Amino acid sequence: MSTSRRQFAKGIIGTLPAYLALAKSPDTVDGVRIGVCTYSFRDLPRQNGDSLAPTLQALKQCQANICELFSPQLEPENTAHGHAMHGPEAQKYRDQVRQWRLTTPMDHFKKVREQFDAAGVEIYAYTLNFNKEFTDEELDKCFQQAKALEAKTIASSTQAGMLPRLKPLAEKHKMIVAVHGHSDTRHPEEFSSPETFQKALDMSDMFRVNLDIGHFSAAGFDPVAYISEHHDRITHLHIKDRKKDDGPNEAFGEGDTPIKQVLQLLKQKQYPIPALVEYEYRGTGTPVEEVKKCLNYMKQAV
Repeated sequence: MSTSRRQFAKGIIGTLPAYLALAKSPDTVDGVRIGVCTYSFRDLPRQNGDSLAPTLQALKQCQANICELFSPQLEPENTAHGHAMHGPEAQKYRDQVRQWRLTTPMDHFKKVREQFDAAGVEIYAYTLNFNKEFTDEELDKCFQQAKALEAKTIASSTQAGMLPRLKPLAEKHKMIVAVHGHSDTRHPEEFSSPETFQKALDMSDMFRVNLDIGHFSAAGFDPVAYISEHHDRITHLHIKDRKKDDGPNEAFGEGDTPIKQVLQLLKQKQYPIPALVEYEYRGTGTPVEEVKKCLNYMKQAV
């Protein structure tokens, strides 16, 4: 008799470290799916070069059951930190990551998914920030890896000029690519406004929007209105709080982003759009402590 992936995951839970035990709290609060971008834990130190174990432990501590997985947490460690980000060291690391993507077998990503299953965490999205430095072969491998992780979407801080290269791959692999916006509206190649998002939406049904409500608000737009109008083309939300007029990140509740109104909209309209914490402000506690504060704020808002 064949064993399903989820049955296998359940079977190995008893042999895993305590931090991999199934999280007890559901990801849905009054109908709103709440979780975490693992980018929030980017500053956690690696354990013998491994970033996955501390990331899973942090998710467990936050009782998070759904996440967007930040690809650098699977990739080789960037030892060029502290050096110039543009130069021989940076290029050496870029080449190292490319080779890792091209040569790492898909079983590696399937095993990563099994670890997340055993921890009771869904990999909803996989972060891959595509740019012109990606070769065609590398792009194709990235799509294969996202599928091996069983992510529902690739979330990408990319540029409009990459869309023609991404479209055939998204359609070939039947993998949604959700473009992630920022607050810089000066550059037409960057995604930031309803008009720039529309470029992607008009090009392919496999293109969607990963709306960062903090950046969107800081750029001068209304996330509540945008979600109301485009909820069927939005994969998931990044939740952060920023001041208006391209202002700084703030602790939740201290900026100008309408976090509570967005969450209430998801609740009232029953939109199945996950809302994921992206911790970027300068907090006073550890990343885990700050993410817990963000999650509590969101739960109370719902």
